Amino acid sequence: MKMKKFIALGMAGMLSATTLVGCDKGTGNVTTTPDDTTSTTTTTTTTTTPDDGAVEEAKEYSEDEIVNWTMFVAMPGSEINDGNDIQEIIAKKTGVRVKETWLTGQTAAEAVGAILASGELPTFIDAGEGFKEMYEADTLVAWDPYIEKYPNLKEMYSDYEWDMFRQDDGKIYWANVFNNTYGESKATGHNDEAFWIQVRVLEEFGYPEVKTLDEYFDLLEKYYAAHPSFVDPEGNTIDIIPYTILCDDWRYFCLENAGQFLDGYPNDGSVIVDTKTMKIVDYNTTPTTKTYFAKLNEEYNKGMIDKEFATQKYDDYMNKLCTGAVLGMVDQNWDFNYTVTPAFASSGLADMGCEYVPLGLTVEGVTEQRWHTYGDTVNQSSGCAVTTACEDPDRAFQFLSDLLNQDIHDLRYWGVEGVDYLVDEDGMYYRTQEMRDKLNDTSYKASHVCNYSYMPQWLGTSKDGKNAMQPAEQASEFYAGLSEPLANCFKAYNAGGYPDMIGSVEEDVNATHPWFPMWSWSNELNNDTPGGVAWGKMGETKHKWLPAVVMSKDFEGEWAKYMDAYSACKPEDFLNEAQGVLDDRMAAYNASK
Repeated sequence: MKMKKFIALGMAGMLSATTLVGCDKGTGNVTTTPDDTTSTTTTTTTTTTPDDGAVEEAKEYSEDEIVNWTMFVAMPGSEINDGNDIQEIIAKKTGVRVKETWLTGQTAAEAVGAILASGELPTFIDAGEGFKEMYEADTLVAWDPYIEKYPNLKEMYSDYEWDMFRQDDGKIYWANVFNNTYGESKATGHNDEAFWIQVRVLEEFGYPEVKTLDEYFDLLEKYYAAHPSFVDPEGNTIDIIPYTILCDDWRYFCLENAGQFLDGYPNDGSVIVDTKTMKIVDYNTTPTTKTYFAKLNEEYNKGMIDKEFATQKYDDYMNKLCTGAVLGMVDQNWDFNYTVTPAFASSGLADMGCEYVPLGLTVEGVTEQRWHTYGDTVNQSSGCAVTTACEDPDRAFQFLSDLLNQDIHDLRYWGVEGVDYLVDEDGMYYRTQEMRDKLNDTSYKASHVCNYSYMPQWLGTSKDGKNAMQPAEQASEFYAGLSEPLANCFKAYNAGGYPDMIGSVEEDVNATHPWFPMWSWSNELNNDTPGGVAWGKMGETKHKWLPAVVMSKDFEGEWAKYMDAYSACKPEDFLNEAQGVLDDRMAAYNASK
């Protein structure tokens, strides 16, 4: 079975895989403990193996046989109810129930530091930027013996890709779960960064071609001039914010890194790689980046940019998006969509054209862009890990493997047959509108849906060779889930999905950029090297100066001061280390061929 890894998840329809922050309306959830659920006796049921379709007998675990474990995810999210329907079905099939908790009111590093200080480790963890601390504290269980033991886990990556996860002791302690496509890609979404715009803005002006920064902001200005406010479906008057920027903590990429994309390069994150010379380029100092910030400065002084952008927190930002007030922004789809799209669907704002589509903007003279990534993207800097608090690591890794069995994977993402989806005479999965509406409801999802969304999973084609692994990539569900304004937008641009809207060069990033992405290295940097020290100072300087550059009445003067402060960080130390990493990755890639 040929497998590819692809990070592009769908926007519309990805409602069963949602982790929500910021836009819930406070719906209360009735919670029951696992002890309140009805125990079952141990029985056997007929099931299908994931590999060849053969029928085998599978054990059903009784309540006293099920182990209760925990997982902490260093990202915001929403807990599901105890006694969640699908979680209980999975527990009976696997003998494991996992209570997930999420990041609240802290950075990932702060949360991981608190966990290590307490000595109370969860069974599983996605520590995000805190993984180095977890590793150095010797709190993680190596994956190595279990990768070979459990084929479901091994096939997530090639041997070359697994080796990318190895730490300096030669072992693997975590695996990223989001970048894996089984079989043929069915992607309809853009889960990467973009300049986003509400479809009602495009509709207002006859769905024009929008290729440059000037064209983008011209549309926002004209729409705002005609519609400074609007009345939402509940009768509230909402003041329009033409453009906002998220600068909060690590999410300041929404402000600082657009220059690399505007020059046509893909998301290496921390640097540009010049493919002609194979040399590292600092996008922070390019003419294009200066042009980008000059444009933001111009728009801010025109009153087109949110006056609160420099101080707003992530929750403030999300709340603004969820009201439909914000016409445009730069962001990664995964950073806002899983909250905003369901909120728009449930509030009626989707029917008013408030949903966002991505635009692949460039500066004048750049004819190709790579905002959308086609092909494999291996992020070895974070993922799912088992901690030393687990008394039975083999059972933990078996559980991670079991989650990839097709029947359990279907439960996680499609739900219960006959309740959450139906199967037609050709074996294709589909949902009724009533089912889709239920899966938009926060309370229903909390009591019924269990994705285990930070544990191993697949995109792409089901092992039946027909259906999509996740509903967002099932073409029929994708199109059925589109609001009328969004469907009209796709039709106007002759777009079959979000990648067509953004219009990036269609190339396999592994063939053209085998080192990609450089951010998987820079995300792990600390103060142990001169480059790491410089990287930290560069981030602090950009956090401090870039909002001031945008808001300044004297752009050239403020930019010069910023460049002086930036140069004092010794970015050359970072860039030299980045060059070494690039050279090493290319050497390893060439040796693997």
